[in-house]
Order: sequence, then C-alpha cells, then structure tokens
Amino acid sequence: MFLTNTANYLTERILLAESITDNLAELQQLEKVAEPGFLKSYLDDLVPHLVNFAFRAVLAVLIYFIGRKIIGWLRRLLRRALERSGVDEGVKQFLDSCAKITLYLILAMAVINELGMETTSIVAVLGSAGLALGLALQGSLSNFAGGVLILLFKPFKVGDYIMEDTHGNEGTVAEIMIFYTKLSTPDNRTVVIPNGTLANASLTNVTQQDRRRVDVYVGVSYDTDIRRAKKLLSEILLSEPSRMEEEDWQVFVDELGDSSVRLGCRLWVAAADYWQVKWRLNERIKEVFDENQIEIPYNHLTVELKQ
Repeated sequence: MFLTNTANYLTERILLAESITDNLAELQQLEKVAEPGFLKSYLDDLVPHLVNFAFRAVLAVLIYFIGRKIIGWLRRLLRRALERSGVDEGVKQFLDSCAKITLYLILAMAVINELGMETTSIVAVLGSAGLALGLALQGSLSNFAGGVLILLFKPFKVGDYIMEDTHGNEGTVAEIMIFYTKLSTPDNRTVVIPNGTLANASLTNVTQQDRRRVDVYVGVSYDTDIRRAKKLLSEILLSEPSRMEEEDWQVFVDELGDSSVRLGCRLWVAAADYWQVKWRLNERIKEVFDENQIEIPYNHLTVELKQ
C-alpha cells in the first residue's frame, strides 16, 4: 500500500514538473516576442524573402509570355517546313498538335522551376505515377496509337468522305488530331470520333478514288416491253452530261420479282458528281417512263367494308 502511494506521488510530481517545463518554454517564447524590436527584426528577415519571391514571380510571368511567343513561332516554322515537304494535311495537323503539347509542357516546367520548385522532384513524382496514369488513360493512349496508325497507313486523309461502319457515323474528314478525328456532315454538323475507334473498326472511304459507279434500279410491270424500257434507259444514260465517256455503261434486267421486273443501269462519274447524278437519273427515269406510259409497280392496299 505504501509503495503504491509512493509511486502515485512520484508520478504526479513528474507530470507537474513537465507541465511547469512546458509553461516555462511558452513563457520564454512570449517574452521573446514581447521584447522591443522583435517584430522589426522578423519583418527585416521576411522582406528579403518576399522580394526574392516577387522577383521570381515576375520572371516566371515573363518566361510564360515570352515562351508563348516562341512556341507560336516554332509552330509556324514547323507548319511551313511541312508544307514545303508536301506532307499530307492530316500529318501536319497531328504533328502540330504533338509539338504544341510538348512545348507547353516544357514551358510549364520552366515556369515551375523559376518559382523555386524542384523540377526533378516533380519528374520523379510523375515517373512513379506513370503506371497509375497509364491505367487511368488507357482509352487516351489507345486513341493516340490509333492516330499514329491512321497517319502511317492512311486509310483516309483530310477532305475524304468516310463512313464508319460500327456506329454509322459519316462525313468529310475536317481534322485529324492527337486523340480524335473530326468529321463534318453534309448538314453541317461536327462529329468527333476517337482515333482508336477508327483504327480498330471497319470504314468505307467514299472519295479516296477519283471516280465512282452510279447504280440505279427501277421496277416495271410484267406487261411492259422490256426492250423498249431498256432502250429508254440507254438514252437517259447517254444523255447524262456528267457521264465519263471513256468508261463502259450498262442497262440490264437485274431480277424477276414477285410483282415487277427489276431493271438496272450503271455508269461511271467523277466522285464529286456522284449524288447529283444519282438524283438526276432517278428523276429523269420517272419523267421518261411517265411520258411513255411505262408502269412502275407499287404496293396497293385494298380496303373492303362489310355491313
């Protein structure tokens, strides 16, 4: 019992001594702060640091604006060099985007270094986080690789009209960027498609060739004189102003259907004239067949009312 009381007493004294020591340290600190001239000396020590930081901040701002001017000059120089070399427009856009991102990263590192931050530690942190970033940016890396493949194998270029089969997107290629490709649709919409999708999916390049074949089909009744109908179609094809005369044209019976004889005609035109020719032929066939009393069958619905 006596030993227990003694131990408790000693413990209390030790705690009290520690409390007194802490209080003495706080009192000494307060006395130091209260000393005359302490605030002045503190500010005198702080002012050089503030001036140094302000000077670094001004230099960082100057580096940023001068760097932007230099980046713009370098990009213009790169574009002129690519234009002189006759590189495809898509390659020029892709390389310009890569150069822009790389140069701005270098500029950002220079600004951070000027502000007094260690760029080596930042690079080390980015390197250690590379695996995590790679996993998080799998889609973006796939799109970047897709853009490289598109530029290497050139399934299409800027200005081509393509149809992407997976999602049914189509339009004229307006721009090939690092991660995405922009299409401009005939009704003036902009469709943005990831490069990875275009590189891994099947697509149709409509305008890669300088000519296209126009196929037009029309059904006539079984009572129609086939030879006469084919002659009229031949005259329509021969009178088409956009027809490529050096290429063959055809008029043929394509199918004997359930309720009509399906006639077909083919001719070659310049790729740019494809749709205008196709629409014009359809309209002209209808007009000529009506003038010559050739029936184009269509489905009839007969409704009988019973009382």
